[in-house]
Amino acid sequence: MEFRNLIERNQEDIIRDTQKLVSIRSVEEAPRSGMPFGQGPYNALKYTIDLAERLGFKTEDFDGYAAHADLGQGEETVGILVHLDVVPEGDGWRYNPYGGEIHDGKIFGRGTLDDKGPAIAALYAMKVLADSNLPLKRKIRIIFGTNEETGWGCMKHYFSKVDPPTMAFTPDANFPVIYAEKGIIIFNLEYQIENMENGFRLIDIKGGSAANMVADTAVVTFEIDDMERFAKKFDSYKEKSDSSISIDIDGNIVKMMAKGISAHGSTPEKGENAISYLMACLGEIIDDDNSFKEFVRIYNERIGFFHYGEKIGCDFKDEMTGKLNFNPGMVKYEDGKIILTINIRYPISSSSKKVYDGIRENLSDTEIVLVEGKSEQKPLHVPKDNFLVRKLMEVYKDATGDYDSQPITTGGG
Repeated sequence: MEFRNLIERNQEDIIRDTQKLVSIRSVEEAPRSGMPFGQGPYNALKYTIDLAERLGFKTEDFDGYAAHADLGQGEETVGILVHLDVVPEGDGWRYNPYGGEIHDGKIFGRGTLDDKGPAIAALYAMKVLADSNLPLKRKIRIIFGTNEETGWGCMKHYFSKVDPPTMAFTPDANFPVIYAEKGIIIFNLEYQIENMENGFRLIDIKGGSAANMVADTAVVTFEIDDMERFAKKFDSYKEKSDSSISIDIDGNIVKMMAKGISAHGSTPEKGENAISYLMACLGEIIDDDNSFKEFVRIYNERIGFFHYGEKIGCDFKDEMTGKLNFNPGMVKYEDGKIILTINIRYPISSSSKKVYDGIRENLSDTEIVLVEGKSEQKPLHVPKDNFLVRKLMEVYKDATGDYDSQPITTGGG
């Protein structure tokens, strides 16, 4: 009961500090002096360091990349890895994504679940332990990262300076306990466009905010000779489709926008990808043979709304972590090429080589070039009977009364 009383005593502070941290737009930006990932992530890190010190913890900042706060002493260290950066907010919010507003007993905003809310919760859990004067056999260290969403540069720098903890967990996903994670790769598919062909000229195409998000907007701008025929085909498409596509016409220039619904890149089937909606529409209304039309055809046949890589040569799966996840997160037009950025989560029985080889073979009859990403996050697997997994499950069961749930796997990393 003592712990519950201590938690309730801190409840208003937990809510307030979560709201304040959520209010900081900590999306990665261009680096600045002492701010390797830009102003926003640095501000979030500085706020959290100051909070940890106010709560009585000894902290250390590692060049603006990351920081930690310690509780207790001991040769062994229990690590709690959290991150303070967020992906771009995208569109379609009912509430201000950086407002931290409370509605129906919930705090709304970017990062409330991933991972600012859990970071504040874990920090205050350490405070409750400190206030309880419970003797600890191990040091507890909470580690604050600022680049989890876009590359893990924060942890690479941090662990170049500090030995890793003896054991660690990340309060950054689902309950009860995740014991296996898929591997993650991000890469580009590139396609050279020839302009102008058969009365069509691509001017620009862009969509998505981050590779690990389902794109909620996509826009293409092009010039077309036969505007009357185009308008008729678009009207016909709109009559039979409920997708959110709109156009703006200025002379012979068309700007077409698709709206979707964002979701995490590990679960693309839970969102509605605006890039795919845009390509589906273009495939119906652009009928002249040209290189852009060919890219659209390939996209619709092999990527489209196929969330598991089943049409592009990488439909891998296993019993533990399930199917591969395939998310076309961003698209742009640059230097005469369409560049499509793909985020893949592959099952632990597979590998990045198998994925790349499968896609290359599938695309061998096309002009699309696969450009591998510079890094990879390998799959993670901790056996269910591991000491740490068992302990975390015990804590979960004691706290919730849920004695039936089992450890789970995820496509998140």
